[in-house]
Amino acid sequence: MHARAHACTHARMHTRTHTHTAALNTRNPQVVCTTLKTLQHLVKSAEMIGEALVPYYRQILPILNIFKNKNLNSGDKIDYGQQKRQNIGDLIQETLELFELHGGEDAFINIKYMVPTYESCVLN
Repeated sequence: MHARAHACTHARMHTRTHTHTAALNTRNPQVVCTTLKTLQHLVKSAEMIGEALVPYYRQILPILNIFKNKNLNSGDKIDYGQQKRQNIGDLIQETLELFELHGGEDAFINIKYMVPTYESCVLN
């Protein structure tokens, strides 16, 4: 039973990952933010989902690498986007940390390969 559930999870993951990758590739900040929140929810939703995503990092992470350091510099002003979790740089950092925490032993090395500026949240 466990092996069958595991196979179904991987089959569904391929379809979902394709959808998420297409959304990230729009490079539309609102779409990217929504997709990141969806990926975070997906990773936290069940055990093994984080590990099942690792083979798809090569499709997901290049876009995250492009936007990783895109943070709003509002100076002394208040950034109301923080309340709505719309700061793309912060969402990417949160997502990468969740990928590392839930992705198993190979997650960090795969993240670091695709996003060289990423610093481990586990090792530090």
